[in-house]
Amino acid sequence: MGNQEVSMPPKYDPTQVESGRYDYWVKGKFFEAKDDKSKDPFTIVIPPPNVTGKLHLGHAWDTTLQDIITRYKRMQGYDVLWLPGMDHAGIATQAKVEAKLKEEGKNRYDLGREKFVEQVWDWKEEYASFIRKQWEKLGLGLDYSRERFTLDEGLSNAVKEVFVTLYEKGLIYRGEYIINWDPQTQTALSDIEVIYKEVQGAFYHMKYPLKDGSGYIEIATTRPETMLGDTAVAVHPKDERYQHLIGKEVVLPLTGREIEIVADDYVDMEFGSGAVKITPAHDPNDFEIGNRHNLERILVMNEDGTMNENALKYQGMDRFECRKQLVKDLQDEGVLFKIEEHTHSVGHSERSGAVVEPYLSTQWFVNMEPLAKAAVDLQSTDDKVEFVPDRFEKTYLNWMENIRDWCISRQLWWGHRIPAWYHKETGEVYVGKEAPKDIENWEQDEDVLDTWFSSALWPFSTLGWPDQESSDLNRYFPTDVLVTGYDIIFFWVSRMIFQSKQFMDRRPFKDVLIHGLVRDAEGRKMSKSLGNGVDPMEVVEKYGADSLRYFLSTGSSPGQDLRFHWEKIESTWNFANKIWNASRFVLMNLDGMKYEEVDLSGDKSVADQWILTRLNETIEQVTRNIDKYDFGEAGRHLYNFIWDEFCDWYIEMAKLPLYGDDEEAKHTTKSVLVYVLDQTMRMLHPFMPFITEEIWQHLPHDGESITVSSWPQVKPEFTNEKASSQMKLLVDLIRSVRNIRAEVNTPMSKEIKMLVKANDATVKAGLETNRHYLEKFCNPSELQINTELNVPEKAMSAVVTGAEIYLPLEGLINIEEELARLQKEWEKWNAEVDLVQKKLANEKFVNNAPEQIVEQERDKEKDYLDKRAKVEQRMKDLKG
Repeated sequence: MGNQEVSMPPKYDPTQVESGRYDYWVKGKFFEAKDDKSKDPFTIVIPPPNVTGKLHLGHAWDTTLQDIITRYKRMQGYDVLWLPGMDHAGIATQAKVEAKLKEEGKNRYDLGREKFVEQVWDWKEEYASFIRKQWEKLGLGLDYSRERFTLDEGLSNAVKEVFVTLYEKGLIYRGEYIINWDPQTQTALSDIEVIYKEVQGAFYHMKYPLKDGSGYIEIATTRPETMLGDTAVAVHPKDERYQHLIGKEVVLPLTGREIEIVADDYVDMEFGSGAVKITPAHDPNDFEIGNRHNLERILVMNEDGTMNENALKYQGMDRFECRKQLVKDLQDEGVLFKIEEHTHSVGHSERSGAVVEPYLSTQWFVNMEPLAKAAVDLQSTDDKVEFVPDRFEKTYLNWMENIRDWCISRQLWWGHRIPAWYHKETGEVYVGKEAPKDIENWEQDEDVLDTWFSSALWPFSTLGWPDQESSDLNRYFPTDVLVTGYDIIFFWVSRMIFQSKQFMDRRPFKDVLIHGLVRDAEGRKMSKSLGNGVDPMEVVEKYGADSLRYFLSTGSSPGQDLRFHWEKIESTWNFANKIWNASRFVLMNLDGMKYEEVDLSGDKSVADQWILTRLNETIEQVTRNIDKYDFGEAGRHLYNFIWDEFCDWYIEMAKLPLYGDDEEAKHTTKSVLVYVLDQTMRMLHPFMPFITEEIWQHLPHDGESITVSSWPQVKPEFTNEKASSQMKLLVDLIRSVRNIRAEVNTPMSKEIKMLVKANDATVKAGLETNRHYLEKFCNPSELQINTELNVPEKAMSAVVTGAEIYLPLEGLINIEEELARLQKEWEKWNAEVDLVQKKLANEKFVNNAPEQIVEQERDKEKDYLDKRAKVEQRMKDLKG
């Protein structure tokens, strides 16, 4: 038996409702996977947030969707594992810690690698605790006993295993790549260590003569010294000026080398002459073009920034000294015909201040072709990954089929250090999980692996792989769903799929649920520069986690972006408040009813039968939509059921027996109220966990926590179509009477005569049985129900399915007073019509005012004409 708490506070205060509840769940171990063999397992691994900072709205959205799925599956009786964890986020985290050191007037080299990495671990601990606090605030049902980190010991073992295995299979290799090089300290720099500054430089315009003597092609460069390494000239394939030259050769000045003119889409036809020199060893874009056209890479510089043997007579000169001399020689030869001053952004080393040189260097790569092919082939088997919405599968396949080899080495200190050692004397490479035995003769590679290398293994490394005996791995892999944004399909989703196929020979997850980005109310991406970001914790503080969660999960359809509106959060808070007040009403009328006293077997009123039928339909719709991951639709059905049907209609109708003298009817009504509220709270629980647990703990129940209660089932014996249609007619009739009263300003307190013409005898009998509802909610002085009626001449009427309703006018209003009131209203709208038509007849206004202002006036005209016509019609009806 659960502890039924007796009274609920009169006001809904989310802070009060939510405080302490998470501790109760965690201490009760409700979120821990139990390895219960009597249940089917269900697994989600959290997309690990970076330990660089605090969570944003995108994280809140992403994790709320996962929480909904896992809470729902737990209630359905699955052994659920939702595994939490965080990502070391190499480059981003190192940048944050370096920025912090800079404020203290230090840099990482002052500390040395070991001490620096210690500082990053301290940062990680601090930020991991922030993230856990935010997970708690959002109410996420995570199994903390299995929390992982991408740099923990287990994941480090997995990373080494993967690296070594792929290397031994020939799928990891060392190759050339352009990196940022600091010639002063002679070290590679990561992107974060390059600072861009505006520098006064020059554009050097040159003419490269065509080999056949028919003329020349004009190019411009800001780094003339690199021309010694040119291996092509590129033009755009659609550029009509050069189409006849594609495939021809030019003679490279000063060197006499013959190089080809190639066509490449990268070239901007509008910029300069539309032809560019290509130096694959000294420019990242040229390197890519060189790869596409199989061009040679000629390095013309040494690591210290001096020119090497490929620089001919300039060998040994400093790169800037060489530039001066080379420019003079090119001018003398008549090749360089113009020097144009030019301010441009130049990368400088954060460490030494030296100008960064894009430089060809040896990096580590993954050979992607066989891995990608296996992952693509997987999609045509029964073990395929299902994308939701399915259009994203095309995005994924398109990328995989055109994939390039993946450069996995990074010039950083924070991350998984590459498990490769170089022999100090022979230069031999050794790759292994452990260091070589005679370690004194070897030097380990300084670089670390790209962050995505370790997060690609997340679905199986977190479950204990490479230990094949791991019970978690055997029970919870493959995982069931991955929830993530469409912006990381390439970076992360695709890599998890090919690594899982390679190492587990299975898909990593059955479904991938893709959501969009959270945007501001105007549809702009949230960013620091625009200052339009919203801190989810601020929303929680103001309106509670339940309101934020419900808005995030129901605010868009799968795959679409979500616009954040404070007004929508507020209306969700109103919804929670409505639920709170309805629950308080139910509880105040239970008179201490115990769980075993709840009895639905007695005679039920039409309202009882209708609400139980609607409950069945709602369970069916909510379950079906959650299964399809359409949380917006599931939420809509719940909202309508709770707000319109349960609160606005059933509770009002339940007051008749509750406040009446029939004890049996009273007991049945209480039982229905308790049962429907209990079942509704369970359905709402995955969306709004805090308020539903709070209310549930006050209800008579036989469980410990709503988190482990069972998901509602449709009970066919409660479905009653006849009662449903009778109730629908009653609701339609009551609504029509209320609408007519509002239209003619007759308050509900005034009794009126009411005539109902039923379409047939069955409808008449149903209305007679339930006439007490019409008497209560329509306040008639007299109520006639018949299949034949003398319809009064002057009456307000409405047609509903199954019946017509007539309210004689003299009973409703004083016709003379109403006509006088309507005359005044007509004059008001007529004056408005005059005013707006004069404005629109003024040509000066129509031609000079902004289009939207004119449109607004036209809309007003339409609206006022419509209102005037309605008043005219009412007056006509009254005059008869």
